[in-house]
Parts: sequence; structure tokens; C-alpha cells
Amino acid sequence: MSKFPVFRALQSRNYRLYFYGQSVSLIGTWMQRTAVSWVVYTLTQSPFMLGLSLFATQFPSFILSTLGGVVSDRYWKWRVLLITQVASLVQSVLMMILVWSDHYSVWAILGLGVVLGCINAFDVPARQSLVYDMIEDKENLSNALALNSSMVNLARLIGPAVAGVVLHKLGAHICFLLNSVSFLAVIGSLLQMKLPPYVKTLRKKNAIGEWREGLVYLRNTPGIAMPILMLAAMSLLVIPYSTLMPIYAKVIFHGNASTFGLIDSFIGMGAISGALFLATRVGGTNESRKRILRNNTLIFGFGLIGFSYMTSFPIAMVFAIISGFGMMAQTTMTNTIIQTSVAPEMRGRVISYFAMSYFGMMPVGSLLVGTVSQYISAPMTILFEGIAALVIVAVFWKSYLNAKNVVNATESQVSEVREAEVNRTRVA
Repeated sequence: MSKFPVFRALQSRNYRLYFYGQSVSLIGTWMQRTAVSWVVYTLTQSPFMLGLSLFATQFPSFILSTLGGVVSDRYWKWRVLLITQVASLVQSVLMMILVWSDHYSVWAILGLGVVLGCINAFDVPARQSLVYDMIEDKENLSNALALNSSMVNLARLIGPAVAGVVLHKLGAHICFLLNSVSFLAVIGSLLQMKLPPYVKTLRKKNAIGEWREGLVYLRNTPGIAMPILMLAAMSLLVIPYSTLMPIYAKVIFHGNASTFGLIDSFIGMGAISGALFLATRVGGTNESRKRILRNNTLIFGFGLIGFSYMTSFPIAMVFAIISGFGMMAQTTMTNTIIQTSVAPEMRGRVISYFAMSYFGMMPVGSLLVGTVSQYISAPMTILFEGIAALVIVAVFWKSYLNAKNVVNATESQVSEVREAEVNRTRVA
């Protein structure tokens, strides 16, 4: 594997197990996401309800992800991840039973979406930060993060396409059943890992105190805070464009569930290309990472502008690929900048802010996009989203160039917070 730089992180056995197990599980996850969107739109014919379905699944991450980051730093990340994967399996089984019974409402689906969102609030910080522990050679960390994105988007390429066929031939409940089975792969990979024995560290403060530590660290490390803020803006105003894809499938391109799955797969094709592009890059300076972040945000914006009013399906899919490329390269590079800069003891908490910006702001954006599109049309909404990406680059870029990545400032910052906590305790 070392002969191929794009796969060099797979030299680590634990990461290799995780990569293969998670690859299978994510295909099921994307099948479920596609099925939920299609079922909701079929029941309601409402763009607003499409946005609300994504809001229900993802908004709990906005509320709970910082708590998930604290849990990830306080407890054994491997065990937290194992628990969240089992809980996700149970949620998928319940969704399958609900739809299979054929006695369900859109509100029941939204309720189970909220349950999944709560699980993900604890899953994402543990999963992302555990990658660091899986990699034996830390020089391969950025490659592992890029491969993670490749994994997600290979699943996004395969999952919706398979889901489109399954929805058309067998029904939504089979998508949920296959997702339930897919969780066994990642649970099995976690059980086979050989990680160092977990050593419980002495905690001198409660979870609130540790949460404050993470917030102060982020505030005093602008080189990490700025890309997180930029990602939050993108997640609110640009990335939720996928909410409107069922409308493009049915109304713009006059298709069915298979058309919807195909559109999602072309977006996934572009996204996996963007992730593999980053995986081939060995090393790189912080300045080069900043340039990649800027350039791919611009590519994302121009891709959406081209896609918005395109009525020719083949040409529209070219712009879908371009949009997917820019979107994933932009989000993956943000994650890489954070993971290669953050102090290890702050990893879970800082990643929770990344998760809050990405997974937490998207549901708000999905609700916003679904509402706006009812008044100005889906094509006009996506055109504005593409323009918003260009505006976000212009607004954030000058400040981000002046921000410094403070990698070794943790000790003084944490000491500052700890001293403040001690003073509060004495006053109390």
C-alpha cells in the first residue's frame, strides 16, 4: 500500500479496519437519507417539508455537538463510538418497522430523524477524533482525513443510485433494512481493533469547565476559528442546495426516484474526485491549505451558478460534478486544517465546533432553502446559493489570511481557564 501515496494511511491496521467497515456502513446511511427525502416529498409534495426533514435530523447536532465533544475528550472515544453505532442501528430498525407497517405519518419519520440527530451529535466528535489514534504515523493524518471524505462520497455515489432502484422496485422499507444490516460492518471493525489500553485521566473539573476550556482555546486560536466560521456560513447558505434535488428530479427533469438517485450520484462523483485530489497531496504548508480552501469554495460557487438554470440533464450533471468537487474539497480541507493544527487534548472539543458548523448549521439552511424556494423557485434559490459562496470567500478571506494557526498555545490558554475555574470555586 505504501507504493500508492493516495492510500498510505491504510498502512495502519486499525484505520484500515475502520475504513473498510465504515465504507459499507455509509452506503447504507446514504440509502436511508435518500429514502427519507423521497418518502417525505412523496407524502407532502412540499419543498418546505423536505427542508424540515433535514432540519429534524441535523439540528440536534447544533444543540448537542459541543456536549458530544466534551464526552469525546472525557471518555474513551472507541467506546463512545461503539455505543453510537449500536444506537444508530436501532434507529434504522425502528424506521424500517415504521415504514414497513404502512401506518406512518411524516411526523413519525421526523421524530425518528430527531433521534438520529441526537446520536450523531455524540458520534461525529468521537469518530473524527478517534482517527488520530488509529493512525500510527501521524504524517499520514491528512491523507486519512482525505480518505475519510473519499469514503463518504464513494458511499454517496453508490448509496443514492442503489436507493433509487430499491425505492422503485422494492420500497423504502428495504432501504432502511439494508442500512440496519450495514451497521454490523462498522461495529465488527471496531471490535477487531487493537488500540492501546485506555488510561482514565484525572478530571479536576466538571463538563461545563471543560467546555469553557474548549471555547477559550478556539477564541484564542484564530487560525482554527476562522475556517470553522467560514464553514458555518457555507453550511447555512450554500451546502443545503441538495435539499432541492427531488424537485429537480421530478419537476425540472421530469423523472422519478431513479432520476433523483442519479443526480445525487453525480454530485457524489464530483465529491469523491475532490477528496481523492486532496488525498494525493503529500504534506503541504498551512498557506497552501488556505489557497486550496479558497479555490475550491470558488469552484463550488461557480458550479452551483451553472447548475441552477440548466435544463439539459447531461450538461446539468457536469455542473453537479463540479459542485460536488468544490463542496467536498472545501469541507475536507477545513477538517484537515483543524486536525493538523489542534492540540491533542482539545481535539474532541474543537471537532465538536466543526461538527456544529457543518452538521448543525445545515438543517437551519435546509429549512431556509426549502422556505425560500417556495417563493422564488428552486433554480433561483440555487443561483443565489452559488453567489453566496463567492460572497463568503470575499468576506472571510482577508481576515483568514491574517489569522495565525497557534498550535502550541494550548498550555497557556488552558492554564488561564483552569486558574479562572479555581478562582470561581474559591469564590463559591
